[in-house]
Amino acid sequence: MIYSTKGIVLRTIKYGETSVISSIFTELFGIQSYLVNGVRTSGKTSKAHFFQPSSILEMQVYHNELKNLQRIKDLKWDVLYKNIFSDVTKNAVALFMVELLHKILKQPETNEDLFQFCEDAFLQLDISDKEVAANLPIYFSLQLAPFLGFRLQNNYSEKKSFFNLQEGNFWEENENANEPLNGEISFYISQLLKAIHPQDLKEIKMNRKIRSAILKIMEHFYAWHIPEFGSMKTLNILSEILS
Repeated sequence: MIYSTKGIVLRTIKYGETSVISSIFTELFGIQSYLVNGVRTSGKTSKAHFFQPSSILEMQVYHNELKNLQRIKDLKWDVLYKNIFSDVTKNAVALFMVELLHKILKQPETNEDLFQFCEDAFLQLDISDKEVAANLPIYFSLQLAPFLGFRLQNNYSEKKSFFNLQEGNFWEENENANEPLNGEISFYISQLLKAIHPQDLKEIKMNRKIRSAILKIMEHFYAWHIPEFGSMKTLNILSEILS
């Protein structure tokens, strides 16, 4: 049966001489793997450019729940970015977001609310100014957690001023002495948790050192809660690029 669905490309690997296998987070079916034949060809007929990480596509797909590899009947851009593929900083942020999604989306379960959140995050990144783009990876990491059932409570106060990595809230003292956080970093985490929309990030002023520390904390947070999460390959690059 053929379905129409939007999808965010997460990862694409070469298959054979001219084909690819692409992991795509779809609006209707969650994470899916698609075998796409004959796209790595030269000339105007090539469709390889559609399968760049973070691309948002409109697809006509064949779907069979009994198969691990699905097929695409037809596709086109749902959104053609203005900046993400050409801007070094925005591309690095997008690749971080894509890697995080690829690591946490383990099962092909429909989650339209999560899809819409992710779609909006990429669209906002594409049009954002420098300040918003720099803070968006942390915002994305924090806002993603509740969709996965990991509650983050912003109970920050003068007394409860240390972010507890395992519990996802603020404690009276630092219970995670081995983690790279302190009172200052915990304060910024609380400020970021207040952000409702990416544009709110413009008012949160942080330097590269603080951003890098918080991103590392979020890597540890997800590794603590998700088996075999491992480490983020894009994190070091992103930490270098963000000013």
